[in-house]
Amino acid sequence: MILLLNKLKTSGNFPKKSSRNHLFFLPSLIIATLITLFIGKAVANNAVLRSIFSCQAQGLGGVTPTIDIWYQQGTNLSFIQAGETIKKVWLNDPSQVTIDFDGPMCMQFGQDRNINQGDCQNSAARVIQLRRIPKLNIPGLPNTKNTLLTVVTEAQGKTKLYAFRVIYNQGSPEYSTLAIFADPPSPDASKPICEFPKKAPNQ
Repeated sequence: MILLLNKLKTSGNFPKKSSRNHLFFLPSLIIATLITLFIGKAVANNAVLRSIFSCQAQGLGGVTPTIDIWYQQGTNLSFIQAGETIKKVWLNDPSQVTIDFDGPMCMQFGQDRNINQGDCQNSAARVIQLRRIPKLNIPGLPNTKNTLLTVVTEAQGKTKLYAFRVIYNQGSPEYSTLAIFADPPSPDASKPICEFPKKAPNQ
Protein backbone atom coordinates (compact mmCIF):
# COMPACT_ATOMS: atom_id res chain seq x y z
CA MET A 1 0.00 0.00 0.00
CA ILE A 2 2.82 2.39 0.93
CA LEU A 3 4.58 1.60 -2.32
CA LEU A 4 1.37 2.33 -4.25
CA LEU A 5 0.94 5.72 -2.54
CA ASN A 6 4.54 6.64 -3.21
CA LYS A 7 4.10 5.70 -6.84
CA LEU A 8 1.01 7.88 -7.13
CA LYS A 9 2.82 10.82 -5.55
CA THR A 10 5.77 10.55 -7.87
CA SER A 11 3.64 10.09 -10.95
CA GLY A 12 1.22 12.92 -10.05
CA ASN A 13 -1.81 10.75 -10.83
CA PHE A 14 -3.89 11.60 -7.75
CA PRO A 15 -7.57 12.07 -8.71
CA LYS A 16 -8.35 15.76 -9.06
CA LYS A 17 -11.59 17.36 -7.93
CA SER A 18 -13.84 17.82 -10.90
CA SER A 19 -15.28 21.24 -11.72
CA ARG A 20 -18.44 19.57 -12.97
CA ASN A 21 -19.99 19.84 -9.50
CA HIS A 22 -19.69 23.62 -9.73
CA LEU A 23 -21.26 23.61 -13.18
CA PHE A 24 -24.30 21.74 -11.85
CA PHE A 25 -24.53 23.77 -8.64
CA LEU A 26 -24.66 27.24 -10.22
CA PRO A 27 -27.74 26.68 -12.46
CA SER A 28 -29.55 24.99 -9.57
CA LEU A 29 -28.87 27.99 -7.35
CA ILE A 30 -30.14 30.41 -10.01
CA ILE A 31 -33.33 28.38 -10.59
CA ALA A 32 -34.03 28.12 -6.85
CA THR A 33 -33.58 31.89 -6.46
CA LEU A 34 -35.94 32.65 -9.35
CA ILE A 35 -38.59 30.30 -7.99
CA THR A 36 -38.36 31.92 -4.56
CA LEU A 37 -38.70 35.41 -6.03
CA PHE A 38 -41.62 34.36 -8.24
CA ILE A 39 -43.52 32.73 -5.37
CA GLY A 40 -42.84 35.70 -3.11
CA LYS A 41 -44.13 38.12 -5.73
CA ALA A 42 -47.25 36.04 -6.38
CA VAL A 43 -48.05 35.84 -2.67
CA ALA A 44 -47.47 39.57 -2.24
CA ASN A 45 -49.71 40.42 -5.20
CA ASN A 46 -52.54 38.20 -3.98
CA ALA A 47 -52.32 39.51 -0.43
CA VAL A 48 -52.44 43.24 -1.15
CA LEU A 49 -55.30 45.18 0.45
CA ARG A 50 -56.07 48.63 -0.89
CA SER A 51 -58.22 51.01 1.10
CA ILE A 52 -59.84 54.44 0.93
CA PHE A 53 -61.99 56.50 3.24
CA SER A 54 -65.73 56.61 2.75
CA CYS A 55 -65.76 60.24 1.60
CA GLN A 56 -63.08 59.45 -1.00
CA ALA A 57 -65.09 56.49 -2.27
CA GLN A 58 -68.14 58.76 -2.59
CA GLY A 59 -66.16 61.13 -4.79
CA LEU A 60 -66.42 64.00 -2.30
CA GLY A 61 -62.75 64.76 -2.84
CA GLY A 62 -63.41 65.57 -6.49
CA VAL A 63 -62.06 62.29 -7.92
CA THR A 64 -64.08 59.29 -9.07
CA PRO A 65 -62.69 56.18 -7.33
CA THR A 66 -61.65 53.22 -9.46
CA ILE A 67 -61.63 49.49 -8.90
CA ASP A 68 -59.63 47.15 -11.14
CA ILE A 69 -60.76 43.71 -12.23
CA TRP A 70 -58.84 40.87 -13.87
CA TYR A 71 -59.53 37.51 -15.51
CA GLN A 72 -57.44 35.46 -13.08
CA GLN A 73 -59.25 36.25 -9.84
CA GLY A 74 -62.06 38.33 -8.43
CA THR A 75 -61.67 41.72 -6.76
CA ASN A 76 -63.56 42.30 -3.52
CA LEU A 77 -65.19 45.61 -2.66
CA SER A 78 -65.65 45.54 1.10
CA PHE A 79 -67.81 47.81 3.25
CA ILE A 80 -67.19 45.73 6.39
CA GLN A 81 -64.56 48.13 7.71
CA ALA A 82 -66.99 51.06 7.35
CA GLY A 83 -69.77 49.16 9.13
CA GLU A 84 -72.15 49.70 6.20
CA THR A 85 -74.72 47.40 4.62
CA ILE A 86 -75.22 47.38 0.86
CA LYS A 87 -78.83 48.10 -0.06
CA LYS A 88 -78.72 48.28 -3.86
CA VAL A 89 -76.23 47.97 -6.73
CA TRP A 90 -76.30 49.15 -10.34
CA LEU A 91 -73.86 47.81 -12.93
CA ASN A 92 -74.09 49.71 -16.22
CA ASP A 93 -72.37 47.09 -18.38
CA PRO A 94 -72.76 43.45 -17.28
CA SER A 95 -71.22 42.08 -20.50
CA GLN A 96 -67.67 41.86 -19.12
CA VAL A 97 -68.17 41.48 -15.37
CA THR A 98 -69.51 38.81 -13.05
CA ILE A 99 -70.82 40.10 -9.75
CA ASP A 100 -71.51 38.28 -6.50
CA PHE A 101 -72.32 39.18 -2.89
CA ASP A 102 -71.90 37.76 0.59
CA GLY A 103 -75.61 38.10 1.34
CA PRO A 104 -79.05 38.89 -0.17
CA MET A 105 -78.87 41.79 -2.59
CA CYS A 106 -81.00 44.00 -4.81
CA MET A 107 -79.33 44.38 -8.22
CA GLN A 108 -79.96 46.28 -11.41
CA PHE A 109 -78.17 45.65 -14.70
CA GLY A 110 -78.06 48.04 -17.62
CA GLN A 111 -79.86 51.36 -17.86
CA ASP A 112 -83.45 50.32 -17.10
CA ARG A 113 -84.07 51.28 -13.48
CA ASN A 114 -87.41 49.48 -13.44
CA ILE A 115 -85.84 46.02 -13.83
CA ASN A 116 -84.43 44.71 -10.55
CA GLN A 117 -83.17 41.30 -9.48
CA GLY A 118 -82.67 39.81 -6.04
CA ASP A 119 -84.08 40.69 -2.64
CA CYS A 120 -84.75 44.44 -2.71
CA GLN A 121 -86.45 44.48 0.70
CA ASN A 122 -83.90 42.56 2.75
CA SER A 123 -80.58 43.43 1.13
CA ALA A 124 -77.89 42.78 3.70
CA ALA A 125 -74.62 42.18 1.86
CA ARG A 126 -71.40 43.90 2.90
CA VAL A 127 -69.00 42.61 0.25
CA ILE A 128 -69.21 42.72 -3.55
CA GLN A 129 -66.97 40.53 -5.66
CA LEU A 130 -66.27 41.53 -9.25
CA ARG A 131 -64.47 39.45 -11.85
CA ARG A 132 -63.68 40.09 -15.48
CA ILE A 133 -65.00 37.71 -18.14
CA PRO A 134 -64.72 37.62 -21.95
CA LYS A 135 -67.18 40.11 -23.40
CA LEU A 136 -70.69 38.82 -24.02
CA ASN A 137 -72.69 40.01 -26.98
CA ILE A 138 -75.53 41.98 -25.40
CA PRO A 139 -77.51 44.12 -27.86
CA GLY A 140 -77.48 47.82 -27.11
CA LEU A 141 -74.31 47.88 -25.01
CA PRO A 142 -71.35 49.84 -26.42
CA ASN A 143 -67.81 48.46 -26.47
CA THR A 144 -66.06 50.34 -23.65
CA LYS A 145 -62.84 49.96 -21.66
CA ASN A 146 -64.62 50.48 -18.33
CA THR A 147 -68.03 50.70 -16.75
CA LEU A 148 -69.73 52.32 -13.77
CA LEU A 149 -70.67 50.52 -10.56
CA THR A 150 -73.11 52.41 -8.32
CA VAL A 151 -73.62 51.27 -4.74
CA VAL A 152 -76.14 52.48 -2.15
CA THR A 153 -75.29 51.63 1.46
CA GLU A 154 -76.86 52.22 4.84
CA ALA A 155 -75.47 52.48 8.36
CA GLN A 156 -77.14 53.75 11.52
CA GLY A 157 -80.08 55.08 9.54
CA LYS A 158 -77.88 57.06 7.13
CA THR A 159 -77.71 56.35 3.40
CA LYS A 160 -74.59 56.82 1.27
CA LEU A 161 -74.12 56.77 -2.49
CA TYR A 162 -70.92 55.44 -4.09
CA ALA A 163 -69.90 55.35 -7.75
CA PHE A 164 -66.83 53.37 -8.85
CA ARG A 165 -65.21 53.33 -12.27
CA VAL A 166 -64.60 49.64 -13.02
CA ILE A 167 -61.38 49.22 -15.03
CA TYR A 168 -60.85 46.12 -17.18
CA ASN A 169 -57.26 45.00 -16.70
CA GLN A 170 -54.95 42.40 -18.21
CA GLY A 171 -52.13 40.39 -16.65
CA SER A 172 -51.64 39.45 -13.02
CA PRO A 173 -53.91 40.97 -10.34
CA GLU A 174 -52.30 43.76 -8.33
CA TYR A 175 -54.61 43.48 -5.33
CA SER A 176 -57.52 41.36 -4.15
CA THR A 177 -59.61 43.71 -2.00
CA LEU A 178 -60.57 47.37 -2.01
CA ALA A 179 -61.76 48.19 1.51
CA ILE A 180 -63.88 51.21 2.43
CA PHE A 181 -63.07 52.69 5.84
CA ALA A 182 -65.16 55.06 7.92
CA ASP A 183 -64.01 58.67 7.79
CA PRO A 184 -61.76 59.74 10.67
CA PRO A 185 -62.48 62.98 12.55
CA SER A 186 -61.61 66.04 10.49
CA PRO A 187 -59.00 68.45 11.94
CA ASP A 188 -61.20 71.28 10.69
CA ALA A 189 -64.94 71.03 11.29
CA SER A 190 -65.61 73.29 8.29
CA LYS A 191 -63.82 70.92 5.86
CA PRO A 192 -64.42 67.24 5.14
CA ILE A 193 -61.51 64.88 5.71
CA CYS A 194 -61.27 64.31 1.94
CA GLU A 195 -59.75 67.76 1.51
CA PHE A 196 -56.75 66.78 3.63
CA PRO A 197 -53.85 64.70 2.26
CA LYS A 198 -54.39 61.75 4.58
CA LYS A 199 -54.39 58.12 3.50
CA ALA A 200 -56.68 55.36 4.66
CA PRO A 201 -55.14 52.42 6.55
CA ASN A 202 -52.96 50.08 4.42
CA GLN A 203 -53.30 52.30 1.36
